[in-house]
Amino acid sequence: MIGERAVVVGGRGAVGGMFVSLLASAGARVCAVDPREPAGPSPASTVRFERADITDIGSRLADELGRADVVVLAVPESVALAAVEDVAAAMRPGALLVDTLSVKTAIAGVEAALSGIEVVSLNPMFAPSLDLAGRPVAAVVVHGGPCGAALLDLIGKHGGRVVTMTADAHDRLTAATQALTHAAVVAFGIALRALDVSAAELSAVAPPPHATMLGLLARICSGVPETYWDIQAANPHAHRARAALADGIARVAGLVDAADEARFAAALADLRGFLGDELEHHSEACTRAFAIQTYSQPPAE
Repeated sequence: MIGERAVVVGGRGAVGGMFVSLLASAGARVCAVDPREPAGPSPASTVRFERADITDIGSRLADELGRADVVVLAVPESVALAAVEDVAAAMRPGALLVDTLSVKTAIAGVEAALSGIEVVSLNPMFAPSLDLAGRPVAAVVVHGGPCGAALLDLIGKHGGRVVTMTADAHDRLTAATQALTHAAVVAFGIALRALDVSAAELSAVAPPPHATMLGLLARICSGVPETYWDIQAANPHAHRARAALADGIARVAGLVDAADEARFAAALADLRGFLGDELEHHSEACTRAFAIQTYSQPPAE
């Protein structure tokens, strides 16, 4: 069992709301802490809201933290790192602290202050608006124990794929899967702005790969800028990922400018080798995604 009491800091946010629902489903009495007032009813009768600032812990919030079996910090990077030591100090021994930092090596700098409690660092590798079932959740177990194991088991029972790793491995992988990907999409958008085309013109003739890139660009542009900034600015491996992206574009341009079709084909063959046993899986997934992709132009006024 995860425990009877849980505190989710940032409970009104997308990630925090996901953990509020997850813990409530396990029967925990959840206190969702957020500086903003709730916009609607609680997702369950066992959930209540507390308006508070986690970087300024008053006696009432300290009491909530001290009675909790699990505390989730689902807040921006800067807020979590500013609050984590005071939060840990307010928690009872043996309780579980969960963070959702996009950079896991950052928690290593304050690990000494977290002794006496369980600590699990999670990163849901998907937008919370998507269903948890079948999606990966990266997990770094800093201080293991029964409560943390129960939480990971609960995520698995709801269909999430828990992938455990070290903090450094997490940051290296997310530099490639998140920082590199987001940088490529944003750079794609910036490049489009430099060309003599409009979004409407592109949508009218876009083949599936381009339409997919437009969709990714629209999703990122519609998101919270702070989330994407944290991924780029805080990850110690992100600079290398962006440099590799710039080098890759330069290499493609160099091959084409040199009219070297043979080396271009060799580069694609090398990438097929890189994908290895995953090649067929990703190719089929792309085909399925393209098969359901449609776009209808809005009616002319």
